[in-house]
Amino acid sequence: MAALRRTLHLASLAAGMRRTVAGSLAGSCLANHSLWDKLHAQPRQGSVCTFDWFFGYEEAQGLLLPLLEKSRAACPPRVLDVGCGTSSLCTGLYTKCPHPVDVLGVDFSPVAVAHMNSLLEGGQGQTSLRPGHPESSLHFMQADGQNLQPVASSGSFQLVLDKGTWDAVARGGLPGAYQLLAECLRVLSPQGTLIQFSDEDPDVRLPCLEKGSQGWTVTVQELGPFRGITYFAYVVQGSDVLDLI
Repeated sequence: MAALRRTLHLASLAAGMRRTVAGSLAGSCLANHSLWDKLHAQPRQGSVCTFDWFFGYEEAQGLLLPLLEKSRAACPPRVLDVGCGTSSLCTGLYTKCPHPVDVLGVDFSPVAVAHMNSLLEGGQGQTSLRPGHPESSLHFMQADGQNLQPVASSGSFQLVLDKGTWDAVARGGLPGAYQLLAECLRVLSPQGTLIQFSDEDPDVRLPCLEKGSQGWTVTVQELGPFRGITYFAYVVQGSDVLDLI
């Protein structure tokens, strides 16, 4: 019963955080840098140290782990989370993936990056994170997803993740979203995979991705429903890559 009460308490805290953020975003441009700094600076209650749009690592692992297993020719495979914010995606891969993995989370908010580095190193009264495999590594860096040149060379990642980042950038205009996509594809290995996680309908997203990913294969997979909402994984791969999903 105590465990149940604790679970319900954490769920309530997370729901409260989502409501607070949703209220802060009403009428705001999600591509605004200062908005995200303000949101990431909001105090977190209890033991909730990360905040996830849509869903977290636990819901995505069934899609990610088979891809990483089949990318082990590059050992360890490199994973880039673009616009990582304070999500559990990077930390989940680092602490729970049974295979060696080299994870880099980037975000244009220095507040988000500082928070995640503190979490990684055991700040905020937390225990430092331990890798799920002794050869795994995790780093966080400040970078704009529309210009990854300072942190990522061309073709250097086997898996690139975008969980809600296109959605946020597109609120500032589609040209910015297409630039984000171009940078994700630039740093992706020709045999790699880009996944955009979103709640946007395929009738809207697929034409955009097909336009911006010419020469790549674009597919979509339903995820969920999680908390009553169906999400989509938009998967972009080189045309010569076997379907891994």
